[in-house]
Amino acid sequence: MQSRLSALIAGIVVMCLVSFPAPAEAAKASKKQVSSKTIRSKAAKKPVKKLRYVRKGKPSKLALNKPRLRGGKITRVSTRASTLDFGAPIGNPGELALYSSSAVVVNAISGERIYGKNSNSPAPIASITKLMTAIVALDMHLPLNEYITITEEDVDTLKNTSSRLMVGTTLSRGELMHLALMSSENRAAHALARTAPGGTAAFIARMNRTAQSLGMYRTTFADPTGLTSANVSSAEDLIRLVQAAHHYPEIRAYSTSEGYNFVSNVNNRLYEFRNTNPLVRSQNWQIGLSKTGYISEAGKCLVMQATINDTPVIIVLLDSDGKLTRIGDANRIKKWLETSPVAMLRAG
Repeated sequence: MQSRLSALIAGIVVMCLVSFPAPAEAAKASKKQVSSKTIRSKAAKKPVKKLRYVRKGKPSKLALNKPRLRGGKITRVSTRASTLDFGAPIGNPGELALYSSSAVVVNAISGERIYGKNSNSPAPIASITKLMTAIVALDMHLPLNEYITITEEDVDTLKNTSSRLMVGTTLSRGELMHLALMSSENRAAHALARTAPGGTAAFIARMNRTAQSLGMYRTTFADPTGLTSANVSSAEDLIRLVQAAHHYPEIRAYSTSEGYNFVSNVNNRLYEFRNTNPLVRSQNWQIGLSKTGYISEAGKCLVMQATINDTPVIIVLLDSDGKLTRIGDANRIKKWLETSPVAMLRAG
């Protein structure tokens, strides 16, 4: 009888131990549950960190991979160049804010300065130079159907940039001007200057005289391509350059052409060239003149004459950081002129 009672008591003790964990284990589990709840609560309340860090008004490339918190979950920003959209920089409602270091927007009819940012500061202009190269070549009334051969003198030894215009390639002066303005071909631009009467040095001197005659007093040219950072100008001066260049039908046609192909006389291969400004292929834009530029000292540059809201405007963007920033700034300007009452775009 006593042995049965002992067995019954032992069974009850075992059942209690299975049903109720030890105090230490229960406390540990409770602490773990509270800690997890606290973490989730803090994560939900934690403020979202900004993705863009401004350095001289530009988004930092490092910020693009910065994780951010959404609803307690970590997400990452896509860095695909084809879909990346910085959006508009922070500014007052209705005002235009751009990432380019220097910019100006002008009503091409009235001359009204609609927007300006560091517009009088001289800076390297890279291949925007080629607009002046084309102006000087056309002003010399050299035959556009005259054939010119690319030589070793046209090869870039300053930046060592590549070119698909092989030494020995023969094209007409008009074709070289087309490639210089549309695809920013450096060898083509240099050949235009080299083969002009007096050679390259005389051609550059004429570029500087033409700049002075246009009132471009903050502008200096040291070569016909823009590969040297010694070619400097201001956004205000470039307004004058674009206005002058727009008077030449050849510059208007060549600079806004979507592409040009030719078969090389050197290797009998077909070469296809495209415009360095993707906006000329956009149905949303009506562009009458375009020129891009880039060297490391100048950043990404873009000048355009375009019609927006039935009004021709001139846009100058200098020192844009990032592959697509100058294009994004141009689109922001267009949207601003079309929608913002602050812009007050008037025909005259």
